[in-house]
Amino acid sequence: MQSLQHLHTFSLPTSCNDILTFDSVNSLTKLLESLHKSPYIILGEGSNTVFTEDYCATVLLNRIKGITIKDDKTHYLINVGAGENWHQLVEHCLRKGIGGFENLALIPGTVGAAPIQNIGAYGVEIERFIFKVEYLDTFTMTKASFSREECAFGYRDSVFKNQKQNERIITSVIFKLPKQYKLETSYSPLNTLKTPSAFDIFEQVIRTRNEKLPKVSEFGNAGSFFKNPVVNQHVLENIKSRYPKVPVFKVEDSGASKHTLFKIPAAWLIDQLGFKGKELGGIACYKNQPLVLVNLGRGTGAELLLLAREIRDSVKATFNITLENEVRLIGKEGLLSL
Repeated sequence: MQSLQHLHTFSLPTSCNDILTFDSVNSLTKLLESLHKSPYIILGEGSNTVFTEDYCATVLLNRIKGITIKDDKTHYLINVGAGENWHQLVEHCLRKGIGGFENLALIPGTVGAAPIQNIGAYGVEIERFIFKVEYLDTFTMTKASFSREECAFGYRDSVFKNQKQNERIITSVIFKLPKQYKLETSYSPLNTLKTPSAFDIFEQVIRTRNEKLPKVSEFGNAGSFFKNPVVNQHVLENIKSRYPKVPVFKVEDSGASKHTLFKIPAAWLIDQLGFKGKELGGIACYKNQPLVLVNLGRGTGAELLLLAREIRDSVKATFNITLENEVRLIGKEGLLSL
């Protein structure tokens, strides 16, 4: 068995049967052939994955690197290896005078993980800039790609998140960024900035995230544990009747019926129920941001699941909203349901 504690940012003391690394499509293909259809999971930087117990199979680390930038009169086309660090890509683009990613600064993880759950922050989701996602089809062992439309992006969702286990392994992402665009400053605290540049937004996002979120070096964590729920008008009105100051964001019209939907911050829901700072064994709901569960250094996967389920059940009982976990939970045999 090999330790996984250093490979996932929640840092639970777990292990797996074997850890292998690939840095190209060819090396990935050879690894898969050598496994002879034995079970495995793909891991980037482990910032959105929690191993709750020992995983009885193989972990494959995606380390495909490389950044290529081309441009025409109106756009930049950026081809990035799936193993590149996301925040370093944001910095790299800004240094070259390419804006667009600034609202997504300091989101942990790799570029290959970004389209899987359609990462987003401060009014921007990555689908806005996706041109193409290249992947290895593990059934045919051939390279293929999806256009932005074929990725079927939704809120923290995509075709890659809903696929069968390891059906498609992302190898690179091609982004298309316009040279002229309107900066997104509608979300607090960005809306307090006066005539900001892309770099000003980048710096403010970093300051805000550092103030609210725990450093992995201090407390093991996987960022936001739950998705922000999206509800209909009826559910929202029921909540408003008891909590008139509930924060809410209009998100979209749904289908032919054109029913407006609303996003409620999961952190607000959890905070109303008094979970902020609550500890269960070695796991806690972070004192500065209740959407983040942290490992106090002695936590176990069982304690994490207990606290997460207690939060989920309490939110359901009080608000009639079922929270969904944003992190990927891995147990003995693979993906776990909360």
